[in-house]
Amino acid sequence: MPGFVHLLKLCVGADSVEDLVDWHRTHPSPFPTGERRHTTRMWPKREAEVLAGGSLYWVIKGVILCRQRIVRLDEVTGADGILRCGIIMDPEVVRTEAAARRPFQGWRYLDPADAPRDLPKGREGDSTLPEDLALALSEIGLR
Repeated sequence: MPGFVHLLKLCVGADSVEDLVDWHRTHPSPFPTGERRHTTRMWPKREAEVLAGGSLYWVIKGVILCRQRIVRLDEVTGADGILRCGIIMDPEVVRTEAAARRPFQGWRYLDPADAPRDLPKGREGDSTLPEDLALALSEIGLR
């Protein structure tokens, strides 16, 4: 059994992986090395496991479609003075097989055994199934 765990988060405001990638392109990284930061209220209690090889899997319109490797967790103080968790991720967005997920708030832990596989290198730009069809197939266990 691996010694790490992933995080699962809704990608609010994005209708596709391309939307997420475009957002990264149009919003410069605050870090000189290009990492991306997503700020959330809660700090993972399983921090060591997350940092031992975990990724943030993005749920877009009810389907896991991609992930970003988690590099570190930073303390971030909001404008209201409240301490939050900055999830610092590798800038590369890795496309995954589609996997349906019901809506939830915040983030959830995702066991590596339950994580969808990465799409093979070189196939990221292939024509894929429409996301609504991928979701329907995933819900009945065919994808």
